[in-house]
Amino acid sequence: MAPLLTPLLAVRGSDGTSLLRGPPNCEENSAFQRDSRQSRYVTFSKDGSLFGWCNGEKVSVVKSSDGSLVGSFDLPKTAMLEFSPQNKVLATWQPYTKTIANKLHLQKVSEFALSPGNQPSKVAVYVPGAKGAPSFVRLYQYPNFGGPTSALANKSFFKADRVTMLWNKKATAVLVTASTEVDKTGASYYGEQTLHYVAVNGESAIVQLPKNGPIYDVMWSPNSTEFCVVYGFMPAKATIFNLKCESVFDFGTGPRNAAFYSPQGHILVLAGFGNLRGQMEVWDVKKYKQVSKPQAADTTHFSWCPDGEHIVTATCSPRLRVSNGFKVWHYTGSVLYKQDTPSGAELWEVLWQPFPSGTFPEKPVKYQAAPSELGSTEAKPAQAYRPPALRNKPQTASSKLHEEEPPQSMKPGAGGEKQMSKSALKNQKKREAKKAAKQEMKSDAPPTQTEPSSSNAAPAASTSGDPDTDKKIKNLKKKLKAIEELKEQQSSGKPLQKNQLEKIQKEAQLLKELEDLELGL
Repeated sequence: MAPLLTPLLAVRGSDGTSLLRGPPNCEENSAFQRDSRQSRYVTFSKDGSLFGWCNGEKVSVVKSSDGSLVGSFDLPKTAMLEFSPQNKVLATWQPYTKTIANKLHLQKVSEFALSPGNQPSKVAVYVPGAKGAPSFVRLYQYPNFGGPTSALANKSFFKADRVTMLWNKKATAVLVTASTEVDKTGASYYGEQTLHYVAVNGESAIVQLPKNGPIYDVMWSPNSTEFCVVYGFMPAKATIFNLKCESVFDFGTGPRNAAFYSPQGHILVLAGFGNLRGQMEVWDVKKYKQVSKPQAADTTHFSWCPDGEHIVTATCSPRLRVSNGFKVWHYTGSVLYKQDTPSGAELWEVLWQPFPSGTFPEKPVKYQAAPSELGSTEAKPAQAYRPPALRNKPQTASSKLHEEEPPQSMKPGAGGEKQMSKSALKNQKKREAKKAAKQEMKSDAPPTQTEPSSSNAAPAASTSGDPDTDKKIKNLKKKLKAIEELKEQQSSGKPLQKNQLEKIQKEAQLLKELEDLELGL
């Protein structure tokens, strides 16, 4: 019987560098001699067999299995290091220059992202727009850099001061988050963000997000066929999309701003760190069922163990200089190990030992909490803040400060109703649109003298009783419809005139006017 694999956990802090044997006990590895000097950087090789670190005096490499020294190098200025994929070369970094073998001649490139995985390598490049021209992202395969015709794919878009580009694991597609510094509509303090999908087969699309607000996190599933987006004003929504940019599952709303897939892709953690309270939602993404809901306050670092069973959360300096330490959890919510950094010392980093893909196969998801002497920290349901004037009154829809949505699986009728096919959904939308058009035609048609209206008959559409108000509502709806058509042209890459762009910027103002008029009905 093969010995049980136990991942190591590297701990780098102000009191030195150490290696701990992985969960559940996390004891210090006796085969590794703790380095009491402060390390600048620590790393494992891709297969986890080697561990290296630099401490301002030298660079050291040891075997992870027994701690034996592989090599020591007198390189005191080293700030970063990386092992080659086959563990034959160790690259160390300090300011240097390098001759480039192949060049991509493209003006004003401001961002690029190299694909992960094996050859052939691919690269995504971003060129910002100027003087009314759209920004664009192009995908190339190394070394075919011979102009626009050699590009694998091209996606152009407006509203982008900067972008972040994320390749999937198989290097078949890129997710591009485009951001503006300022939201000209005034709807958001954080500017405006859009998400675009670009594939190496030439397909591209804009990802339609049903809630307005910032995009906090975008994460590919390890299977490269789905991705999760956390977005919208708090409480934020989280949705899984497929490669056609269609919604696969909606997690509803909650206090979250980050998403983390397990290495095997079978579990997803939605978390609220930073200025949120550290609530984590652990989901089985095969059944779309919630497993646990632990809480890790003041977390500045989260990472999955390669075994897909455990996670580590840490509070590190310099992000937070108090209450430093880390916890090792089982995904069912149990805390298996806890280490608090002594007073006066700082924790800088924790890092799991990596393993080659496939070392730890996917296991069935458990729903019962793993046994632990430290127990779990299930997040207690928090009472929403209510103004003093409303605290002794029954809660109504209008008294809620935030709009809350349950996960898709918990919405009424979700258990028994079969999900409609695309064609059925499309036909339903057509029927609803035709019905709405008939209603509008009835409301717009003048009353005839030959058919006296009955005093008991219900009106075809709700009116305010004021012809001027009804006319304003009708005109606002026409303007908003025209803006939607302009936005569709813009998303397709068609340049717009200045006056057309100004119309789009007035959308939020028109929506507010329409809402005020309709509330007065």
